[in-house]
Amino acid sequence: MVKSRLFVSLGLLMFLAPGLGLAQSKGDAKAGKTKYDANCVGCHGPAGKGDGAAAAALNPKPGDMTDGKAMKALSDKYLFDIIKDGGASQKKSPIMPASAKKFSDQDISDIVAYIRSLAK
Repeated sequence: MVKSRLFVSLGLLMFLAPGLGLAQSKGDAKAGKTKYDANCVGCHGPAGKGDGAAAAALNPKPGDMTDGKAMKALSDKYLFDIIKDGGASQKKSPIMPASAKKFSDQDISDIVAYIRSLAK
């Protein structure tokens, strides 16, 4: 009886485990686009290429978020943290401001989901 429960539990875990990874992306890209368009386009550009109107005056320049290979190397947590706590928090440009006071955690998750949708 104990062995059969163990096998059932293990089977259920194996069945559910692949789906657990889907919870990784908890943001709404559509809502994120709205926040991105209102707050990030000036530096990061409308398509996320790092070519916003203010980018010409920035050193270093914002990265190209459409570069799938580069974006795949960055975790959602890293993107979340750099948006929330600013560039300096991740040893990137101190020019990128922290947004913790401007955005809720859900807003930031939405922006991360939108940014992910830009990568090719």
